[in-house]
Amino acid sequence: MKFRSESGMSAVSPDQWSAITDSDFPFSDYDFLSALEESNCVGEESGWIPCHLTMREDNILKGALYLYEKNNGYGEYIFDWGWAQAYERNGLNYYPKLVSAVPFTPATGRKLLVHPDADVKQVRNKLLEEALDCMRRRNCSSLHFLYVSAEELKVFHSMGFLIRHSFQFHWKNKDYKDFDQFLSTLKRKRRKEIIRERKQIKEQMISVTVLEGGEITREHISQMYKFYISTTTKKWGHPYLSLDFFYRIHQTMPNRLLLVFAYADQECVAGAINFQKGNCLYGRYWGCKGNFRSLHFELCYYQPIEYAIRNGISLFEAGAQGEHKIQRGFLPELTYSAHWLEHEGFRSSISNFLEEEKESIRLGIKEFSPHSPYLESHSFAPFDSRS
Repeated sequence: MKFRSESGMSAVSPDQWSAITDSDFPFSDYDFLSALEESNCVGEESGWIPCHLTMREDNILKGALYLYEKNNGYGEYIFDWGWAQAYERNGLNYYPKLVSAVPFTPATGRKLLVHPDADVKQVRNKLLEEALDCMRRRNCSSLHFLYVSAEELKVFHSMGFLIRHSFQFHWKNKDYKDFDQFLSTLKRKRRKEIIRERKQIKEQMISVTVLEGGEITREHISQMYKFYISTTTKKWGHPYLSLDFFYRIHQTMPNRLLLVFAYADQECVAGAINFQKGNCLYGRYWGCKGNFRSLHFELCYYQPIEYAIRNGISLFEAGAQGEHKIQRGFLPELTYSAHWLEHEGFRSSISNFLEEEKESIRLGIKEFSPHSPYLESHSFAPFDSRS
């Protein structure tokens, strides 16, 4: 097996990369990661410097992980600013660090990519060993894997990584035949609230259009980008992604895109962009000009849920945060990240912190139980001994 550290996706065969990517996770697709690089959304300026690891046998890609050297904590969504500050207070450098994550994307997917014909356990172990060696060669303080899949936890445990817990709100399709059947599983109060919110859209004379694949034009992408800019500017002061990035993914991966637009008086007043692959749908960005009742819920939740039901999609992740999602059918689900800190003292301290944080998250999730919108009781995001 031969390892290489690649400075960009252009060093990898698109077909070989596609052979090892997740069947339900569009953000590790070659076209998505490549578009981030080619549009300069990642690189020196943004603080996401690609150094992807590849593992080949007889010139065939057997394993890989998308990896970045970071000199800041932006665009990660698993916050370690406090760790960086603690290092600084003790005269140590936290940056650079190595991060395996999809830039600017808080979504769960496999990080240790393995060819279907390869020995999964062996390749995963070798990838992690090489990633740790890469961290040391680059004089990085630490190695972080963000939003890892639950089935990868075992290998991170076995290698001595610290596991950090967080949670998001996800919607799961219980083989509903239509939106009404989904509503019928909710408590009366929640059902009435959703019906009322959807009725408000009609009362405001708003029409909604859902577009996917070849239905999406370059003009639609331009319009969606305006909405993206309006929201990100308000939230973060500057957008992470450029119009060029959106044009590129529209050109190279249109079948992964789902746009939802709202129109009032024949003017497009709001839009939301989602990504889809396999059995999963991911809500990412939205924007609106004007002030319309319940429009965010319609475009970002109810329309994608209807789409998921029509297309037999089993999981809808609507992004990070948002406790208001729970009353609209989303339930808390644990998410995981894995961390290696080279400094023994800080490793021990952060390990203790993560145990305390885990208990806090467990109690927080438990508090959501009485607020489940469903008639049938749900056990929320259980913790098991392995996590």
